[in-house]
Amino acid sequence: MRKSASDRVIDSIIVFFMLIVIVVMLYPLWNTLIVSFNDARDSIKGGLYLWPREWTLFNYQSVFKTEKVFNAFLISVARTVITTVLNVFFSGLLAYVLSHKDFVFRRFLTIFMVMTMYINAGLIPQYFLYRSLGLIDSFWVYVLPALVGAFNVIVIRTYINSLPASLTESAKIDGASEMKIYFNIIIPMCLPVLATVALWVAVGSWNSWFDSFIFAPKQELSTLQYEMMKILSSSMQQGVRQPDYLQQSQQQRSMVTPNSLRAAMTMVATVPILIVYPFLQKYFVTVNIGSVKE
Repeated sequence: MRKSASDRVIDSIIVFFMLIVIVVMLYPLWNTLIVSFNDARDSIKGGLYLWPREWTLFNYQSVFKTEKVFNAFLISVARTVITTVLNVFFSGLLAYVLSHKDFVFRRFLTIFMVMTMYINAGLIPQYFLYRSLGLIDSFWVYVLPALVGAFNVIVIRTYINSLPASLTESAKIDGASEMKIYFNIIIPMCLPVLATVALWVAVGSWNSWFDSFIFAPKQELSTLQYEMMKILSSSMQQGVRQPDYLQQSQQQRSMVTPNSLRAAMTMVATVPILIVYPFLQKYFVTVNIGSVKE
């Protein structure tokens, strides 16, 4: 069917505004990418819009100058992967338990978890608790406190409650155990919400640096975000001069600035999450259709 003139005008207006939204959302990231690949001295002049004027990799070389950064990168990757897998597993398992209406402590545990989202004992009691558990200066201080997330449990439980009850009832009639129902029926049906929670946990673990500063001050346990924060802090204190461990030979004329370092570090911290996102995106639009006909 041919569209009328008014429909074409409305479509054009919608497309125009959506293009504006796309530019507003993507341009800051694109500009950061440009600054990260542009010579720091040239970036000070401003006027970088769509393409670097003077290409250079020195900003990234400055970020990855020492072995500390590579070790911190491995720690961040290990922390993110382990925390994400364990958090999704235990949060999903607890959510399935709380989704049973005949579970005696269902209401109590739900209220208790919700209260933990509003009430916090504070940093000092938390530190003493971790110290009494032997978690200070240990890699597991990144993992064990994040095994279960109250908000994640509530989100997964809500999704499980939206599934047809006939799925579990028919499985129980066939003699399936609760664990078999969970792994063979619930998890495949909950892939969209589990992928969403996994992305939340992964982003939070990857971007976290404060817990490394407080609970794991050892250099061997430092995370990538914490190392980048120290590099940026050092460069800002020294202005446009390079930090001590970034000093080059006299033949090296390149230099770094806080803005160029910040741009490079932003891209280094963002790219791993951007790589993971496409693998999880397909689950966000999954619709459970045709599983059971009531």
